[in-house]
Amino acid sequence: MSDRKPTVFPILFKNDTCSLIQAADDVYQIRFANRAANAYLVRGSARTIMIDVGLTSNYQALVECLAFIDCPPEKIDMVVLSHEHLDHIGAAWHFNERRTYIAAHRLAANKIMLRDDFSMLRKMFNEPNVPINIDIWLEEGNLIDLGNFRLNVMYTPGHTSACITLFDQDKGLLFAADTLMPGGVMGGVFGSGSIADYIQSLERIKGLNSRILLSGHGRLSDTPQDDVRIAIARSHALLEDTAQLFDALDARSNFEPIMQSVRDLNKLDD
Repeated sequence: MSDRKPTVFPILFKNDTCSLIQAADDVYQIRFANRAANAYLVRGSARTIMIDVGLTSNYQALVECLAFIDCPPEKIDMVVLSHEHLDHIGAAWHFNERRTYIAAHRLAANKIMLRDDFSMLRKMFNEPNVPINIDIWLEEGNLIDLGNFRLNVMYTPGHTSACITLFDQDKGLLFAADTLMPGGVMGGVFGSGSIADYIQSLERIKGLNSRILLSGHGRLSDTPQDDVRIAIARSHALLEDTAQLFDALDARSNFEPIMQSVRDLNKLDD
């Protein structure tokens, strides 16, 4: 672990609902006081994007933060959604009403546009059931070119099957959403996620020359290499704990009802 003190990222604006924090030149974190995920504004020389937008209930606070840096929603060219959970994407439908393009990995786009409430965690966040249209389906290897920022799309499943990370290699900016958080905190494994996929995604992130971690929750971090090493150790421990849990179960007695239901379904084809 590094002994040096973390960089102090300046707070530009703060009220009871949200904070606007400068992560780098033309890069801003918007943190909300409730359970909403962080939103990020990246103001490029050619175009401007947001990465995640938080919950619908935070939209007015988001607009207030954007106004402070003279970047109202109509100046945003694209919103990139890191995955399908509503704490990250709930307010995105407001941008559908403007000229803003909405982008997400194809797996997340499918869940969002089909309004898969289980995958999106609608009951957990009690968001309004309104459609969010995805204009651009992203894949591993896509490049989002903002002029003075070049964000590479990395497919990093684990938290869910549809997570992406954005990385600017020249500037060392790592937008990791819920795949990695400061202190090596993991975002958990939900629904379509996998601990094994999580480990592989973290190993990929470890190989990057990242300098600033911009995560889905919590503070900014200037020690991403330390953060990812801790997260990898924790994910391996979680995998071992899960293996021990399954070893403690009587596989035959637990899986027999499942196999019987499969046999019963097969009879329907007779």
